[in-house]
Amino acid sequence: MNYPHPLLAREGWPFIAASTLVSIGAWIFFGLGVSVPFWIITLFVVQFFRDPAREVPEIENAVLSPADGRIVKVERCLDPYAGREALLISVFMNVFNVHSNRSSVNGTVREVKYFPGLFVNADLDKASSENERNAVVIDALVSGQNQTITLVQVAGLIARRILCYTSAGETLHKGQRYGFIRFGSRVDVYLPLSATPQVAPGDKVSATSTVLATL
Repeated sequence: MNYPHPLLAREGWPFIAASTLVSIGAWIFFGLGVSVPFWIITLFVVQFFRDPAREVPEIENAVLSPADGRIVKVERCLDPYAGREALLISVFMNVFNVHSNRSSVNGTVREVKYFPGLFVNADLDKASSENERNAVVIDALVSGQNQTITLVQVAGLIARRILCYTSAGETLHKGQRYGFIRFGSRVDVYLPLSATPQVAPGDKVSATSTVLATL
């Protein structure tokens, strides 16, 4: 079990507190009926920032999903962050998914690259190259072989804040929480061409507990 953080993400505490206070104020000053829409908004904010514990599969060569959501792409392409041909698997997160991002592999962070950009719908192909994004390039040792895995947090139409808590030289473990994206986005996972996908477009996945591919 990998869970060194609260059930409700710390990133959401100010939003949860503010929406709760507004709801209480509307109830006190205007009555229960008027406050109902505000309580609904509060419930939405609470569910958005939930961050449940996840079991880490005991599969040595597995690449785990870094996010909850839906697979929108599995294809061969160029990994512009590590400079190589790669297998790309993209996970799209809507506003009802958990938005905590977790490491897909055990490894050492080679570099972290941030790119400012647009905020088009993260479900679109051009979001990977045009939207605001943050890439984490990881050197992983899998079954005795060195492998490069790149995780890219991509902002979306509503998401306006990418948070990344790791830096070059740090060690990440499978399932370890390393970032968060607020309000709808996606994560692109670039893998070696030798990787075998375990998911297909349209599949729903869960961070840490779903195996995206094997190496």
